[in-house]
Amino acid sequence: MQLAMVGLGRMGANMTRRLMRGGHQLVVSDLSPDAVKQLAGEGATGSASLDDLVTKLTAPRAAWVMVPSGDPTEKTVQTLLARMEKGDTIIDGGNSFFKDDVRRAEMCAAKGVHYVDVGTSGGVWGLERGYCMMIGGPKEAVQRLDPIFKTLAPGRGDIPRTPGFEKRIGSTAEDGYIHCGPSGSGHFVKMVHNGIEYGLMQAYAEGFDIFKNATSEDLPANIRYDLDLPDIAEVWRRGSVISSWLLDLTAMALTENPALSEYSGFVQDSGEGRWTIQAAIEEAVPAEVLTAALYARFRSRQEHTFADKMLSAMRQKFGGHVEPKAAGKS
Repeated sequence: MQLAMVGLGRMGANMTRRLMRGGHQLVVSDLSPDAVKQLAGEGATGSASLDDLVTKLTAPRAAWVMVPSGDPTEKTVQTLLARMEKGDTIIDGGNSFFKDDVRRAEMCAAKGVHYVDVGTSGGVWGLERGYCMMIGGPKEAVQRLDPIFKTLAPGRGDIPRTPGFEKRIGSTAEDGYIHCGPSGSGHFVKMVHNGIEYGLMQAYAEGFDIFKNATSEDLPANIRYDLDLPDIAEVWRRGSVISSWLLDLTAMALTENPALSEYSGFVQDSGEGRWTIQAAIEEAVPAEVLTAALYARFRSRQEHTFADKMLSAMRQKFGGHVEPKAAGKS
């Protein structure tokens, strides 16, 4: 099947490679001519612009947008839409806000163009492992693109089947992709997926921080433990109820450097965690863990906030507690 890939960053380039390995014909575009040249050298058809890209596609056309969310995605979709025709499809595989998808889908539908939103999880490992995909959009367009999704997805592999799932006739979930529903639903599911990811990561991080500080001199000597963090991460991978791919990656990082000294501790958020909390507020759903995990990321970017100073001031005023001064401070 022919597909255009717009955006050849780490994920877009590897998705292109996985699709070409599966026998699909890819037409590629990127702001970097070198990125286009690289993929063209591997078998893709290069293009010099979005105008050029569209002319190299056969109707009904399909273009997958894999650029940063927000303004870059908006401009790319608008540019493609101006050149697309009735029956063509624009796919947004980035991390767009689901309400933007609803708006864009209506805009595309007015011209007879399908809009499909694909929440894509797999990161830099997707080339070999495959990509888990959560898809929103018109059923007709999603079904036509099924060969693309099937190639990108991990497939069933050796994961044991969930007891009783065989009764769910027609589901593609076991292959690693699903059609969630109408426009926006794919990115909505991926948004909450990323919100949950924040919570899981925070839980692992806090647990290992407790292990690391088990040697604290503030503890009685008989309950100080000098624990081997790489060993703990590794043993939990073997039959533990909290085993996961995130734990696999944690074990890898700790084995490489138990002190994690090459990391600053500054943790960015890409937006989905915030949107998940916004959705929870709109639905009046309590999301204490996910909210706390998002706030912990905000906290990671600051050193001794004004709120910390307020807490110290209140503790001193009501109880005479004097906090130790930070090193090098007077």
